[in-house]
Amino acid sequence: MTQINCSQCNTTLNCNVENISACWCSELPAILPLDDTTTSCLCRTCALAKINRYLEAIYTQPIKAQIAFAKQFSSNDNLIEGLDYTMQNSYMVFSKWYFLKRGTCCKNGCKNCPYR
Repeated sequence: MTQINCSQCNTTLNCNVENISACWCSELPAILPLDDTTTSCLCRTCALAKINRYLEAIYTQPIKAQIAFAKQFSSNDNLIEGLDYTMQNSYMVFSKWYFLKRGTCCKNGCKNCPYR
């Protein structure tokens, strides 16, 4: 385990670059593309913010493309606060990302339903 600083906010974090599958970041889905915008390690807050910014571009695509993109992540049952849901007044409020991964509408009028 190595202590490094987040490349975005400079917060100190523990990175397990020697065994990436044991690092905290391995719990996050590999949504972000590995391209020239990839930076060094990010803290949890900055990583989630970057993932959510990336997803905003996905949400501008037709709904079928959004579902197709999310489907590859649907087998991950590990709900992540700040990505799959937020807490509001002691209630879990599911995100648009969560509903896209599920792939269908439950017809309950959910707050962030992308299928309207």
